[in-house]
Amino acid sequence: MPNPRGAGRPARLCAALVAALLLALVPFGAGAPGTAAARAVPAADTAWTASALPEPTGALPVGVRTAHLRDTSRRDPWNPGRYRELALSLWYPALPSRAPRASYVTARESALILRFHRVEGVPADLLARIRVHARTAPPPLPAPARGLPLVLLSPGFALPRSSLTGLAEELASRGYAVAAVDHAYEAPAVSHPDGRVTGCLACRRHPQGARVAATRAADLRFVRERLLRAPGAVGLPRLDPSRVAVVGHSMGGAAAFEALRTDAGFAAAANLDGTVHTGGRSRVDRPFLLLGAGEHGRPGADPSWRRAWRDLSGPRRWLSVRGAGHLSFTDYARLLERTGTAGEEVTLGAADAARITRELVVAFLDERLRRYGPRLGTAARQDPEVRTHGR
Repeated sequence: MPNPRGAGRPARLCAALVAALLLALVPFGAGAPGTAAARAVPAADTAWTASALPEPTGALPVGVRTAHLRDTSRRDPWNPGRYRELALSLWYPALPSRAPRASYVTARESALILRFHRVEGVPADLLARIRVHARTAPPPLPAPARGLPLVLLSPGFALPRSSLTGLAEELASRGYAVAAVDHAYEAPAVSHPDGRVTGCLACRRHPQGARVAATRAADLRFVRERLLRAPGAVGLPRLDPSRVAVVGHSMGGAAAFEALRTDAGFAAAANLDGTVHTGGRSRVDRPFLLLGAGEHGRPGADPSWRRAWRDLSGPRRWLSVRGAGHLSFTDYARLLERTGTAGEEVTLGAADAARITRELVVAFLDERLRRYGPRLGTAARQDPEVRTHGR
């Protein structure tokens, strides 16, 4: 069985996640997905309601666009007949706008995700009803002369880029440009401009984590270069090439470590509860944050973090959040909490999990990309659930 923080995710965890997403949207008393009560709810019933992501705390309005990039220098490792293709969501500080709210996922993506997990008896567009706060493609707020700092987000394996939407909106509301990447054939449903919606070919192959991390690091390098070269072509404001960071969850965290290790173009990186699959061949001399669930505060719980810690020769921090689980650092924490499927080891409330994740990631990036001073240490000390390790 693949490691849930590595190249794959146990089937039972995927099923529980989708069930939680559904249950969070089902009216109270309608029953669990797959039960007679759930199947009895009409698809057009207006009682179906949606969950909303926590509102960003920054002062700036947020816009979001989508983009699709094609890297003709590389064949896709999971589908060698095609070049590597990447779907992006791009969040940015925007001018005030009455543009419509963006979608969490499209209706078609929602339907395919549900079908992938064999969920029946619910509206096909159910996941598309999750409410977000960003507006669709408003004009960007003019950037300062040096440009905005850019943060690339890499999601967990078999999770869509939308799973980090809450963090992305928070960063954009505080003045960052943000690009979340759907790595081709590593998620159940990724839409492309020609109408194709690709699935998770890599899920069937159970690849080695090191191979996935290296592939994703190359993806992130390509995205950075394309966005810096012509940000206006995808609707972003001016960007600062000296201030580009990577933040990843699970396998995305492994990719963040590999990207920082192999590419001097990244100024900093953060790993949110992901096993580190590479390292030992060269030192990492730029800032890196290891931010994990409660078990990452136990000696020996994840030996890869101890090895990664030794590879970090630059500014480094190792923090764990007591009572957090693997998905506490994503949008799904609240949905899992509402259904009681978060797991017995998860005692941290979803609202606190979202707040702590945002505060620590923002503090780390403000400190390292904006030189605002020792923000991370202050933020960590202010919350009793956060513990410091590795010193």
